[in-house]
Amino acid sequence: MLATSATFDLVDGNIAIGLDVGGTKVAVARVEDGRVVERLTEPTEKHSSEALTAQMARLALTLTTKKVTAVGAGVPSAVEWSTGRVMASVNVPFDNWPLREKLSELVNLPVAVDNDAKVAALAEAHREDGSVVPNLVMFTIGTGVGGGLVIDGRPYRGATGGAGHLGHEIVSGTPEPPRTATSFPRPDTVEAQAAGPVLDRLAQELAATGNGALSELATAGKTVKGPDVVAAAQSGDAEAIDLLSRFAGRLAPGVANAIHSFDPDEVVIGGGVSAAGDLLLLPLRAHVEPLILPGIGTKTTIRLARHGGDAGVVGAALLALSDAT
Repeated sequence: MLATSATFDLVDGNIAIGLDVGGTKVAVARVEDGRVVERLTEPTEKHSSEALTAQMARLALTLTTKKVTAVGAGVPSAVEWSTGRVMASVNVPFDNWPLREKLSELVNLPVAVDNDAKVAALAEAHREDGSVVPNLVMFTIGTGVGGGLVIDGRPYRGATGGAGHLGHEIVSGTPEPPRTATSFPRPDTVEAQAAGPVLDRLAQELAATGNGALSELATAGKTVKGPDVVAAAQSGDAEAIDLLSRFAGRLAPGVANAIHSFDPDEVVIGGGVSAAGDLLLLPLRAHVEPLILPGIGTKTTIRLARHGGDAGVVGAALLALSDAT
């Protein structure tokens, strides 16, 4: 159980399987003492709830040994924590689906299910010494923008389990009312401004109009995407470095909102875009600073996810091994 003293009380010696389900890929890992010992990744099966659940079970069983005692899963969805039922999803085919029940039947082990960004935040709040960051906000930048909250050392879910959907914060739209639409994300939200596909689009626009490394890739016939921006920036390409700074500026209002709302000890940036390292982090800090009310967030550290791409699977495994309520 997750103690009020801000430590995780995990059963000694237990090993769990962690599943991180995204709109693009499903990652699975066997996790021991908070560390990944084996992992697999596959493209996400999107044909049906049953098909995706079966894929999750197959991947979990592939890495399961006799020492595995539980399975945890993080999904990009609104989850009813008490039942493990997925109420609604944006990027995967889960809608009012009893995932915990169905997955437990297939793997024949206890299963815990929660929102993917919530479990990633759980991982990031968990320090190597077993203590927990008291107040933490996490943004995961992938196919969408997820969010997770740890408040007073405990995951915070809110009245319905939906707290922490930071990607759906409205960050623009004034002086006119924010725009509405028939689908999500709404056009004036953090996710619409700063998700991974947005970086892909900006990269393609720059490749078509610029004269740097991205343009060279496009000329050679490559479809330029976000990872190409990161690679070019890390190689010193000025256009790519500037693009990452502009992308950080798109994310900054959401981070500033989180600091104003929660005054956390840490704001953590995870997901694929975090591979940019300081090329994203340093401009993000610079963009956030002038947005913050003086006196607020003076103890807040903005950092990258220490678990990198493993935050989701590690957090899911911790969820399975702890009473993270």
